[in-house]
Amino acid sequence: MPTQQTVLLVGGTGRTGQRVLQHLLGRGISVRVVVRSPQKLPAGTAGESRLTVVEDDPLSLSNEHLMRQLRGCDAVISCLGHVLSIKGIFGPPHDLVTRVATRLCREIVALKPATPVKFILMSSVSVNHPGGLDTRRGMLEKAFVRILRSILPPARDNQQAADFLWGDIGMTNPFVQWAVVRPDTLLDGDVSEYTLHEGLVSSLFAPDSTNMANVAHFMCELVAHPKAWHEWRGKLPVITNASAAKG
Repeated sequence: MPTQQTVLLVGGTGRTGQRVLQHLLGRGISVRVVVRSPQKLPAGTAGESRLTVVEDDPLSLSNEHLMRQLRGCDAVISCLGHVLSIKGIFGPPHDLVTRVATRLCREIVALKPATPVKFILMSSVSVNHPGGLDTRRGMLEKAFVRILRSILPPARDNQQAADFLWGDIGMTNPFVQWAVVRPDTLLDGDVSEYTLHEGLVSSLFAPDSTNMANVAHFMCELVAHPKAWHEWRGKLPVITNASAAKG
């Protein structure tokens, strides 16, 4: 693992994002976290010497300030999502995940780093692989997913973010490499054995489960270990608890 790695983290006050932050710091990785409410960061992290807290909205940062935060970063992790409330689901911004992912990636490209920056996006199994590699869904489930995206902005937002990385950033960008992590039903709990799959392993009508701690652990593996990154970059791995995996 390279020494003195630095990660820019957005969404670090969410349930999974907090775990990602703790895992990164626990591995000795320096973190720059952009948050609107620093008081929501995990207890015990405020005094960490490897943690830089930027109190702002990722969409409100000036281009100059955002580029300053990105400069020198080896990876960017986005754990952004929509709050599970009526306002959070249906209120603006409806495309938060896509807008932030787009802005971050385009600013990285503008920086022209000597080594490609890893962009790791937390997503959901409701997202289809843009390359058409998910073959498990039946006609009924495909229709259900289309309805979800038509009425629920977060479902549409997550898919658009994946589509952007696949279509606009692509596989050969010299400055950004990416991976989209797709957990199933998120649960509390400690890190446990988990399984990774290139495609879907269960139906939305009979979901598996994924500990948030396992998602955080895997995202940090992508940052810290070149072998893991080589295996999963440019892909949309589905992560589930080993005890819940059906295939």
